Amino acid sequence: MSAMDPDPAKTPDLEPGGGVAPGATPPDTPQTSGLSAPEPSTSHHFPVTGVVAMLIGALVILLFLAVAVGIVVSML
Repeated sequence: MSAMDPDPAKTPDLEPGGGVAPGATPPDTPQTSGLSAPEPSTSHHFPVTGVVAMLIGALVILLFLAVAVGIVVSML
């Protein structure tokens, strides 16, 4: 296992600017990724407040349509 920040003097194929020559692979460094603890499970159902909001939205749309139809019919 290599150090997180290897010594540049001991790194093979390292150019003066700190890069590596084309075709050379930089030294491998350990990766620390992933979750430290398992994620809690979430509920997979649609919330009741969402259903109520959709019903209220549908009622408002129906009300506007009814008023629009009423206005059009009264103009005939």
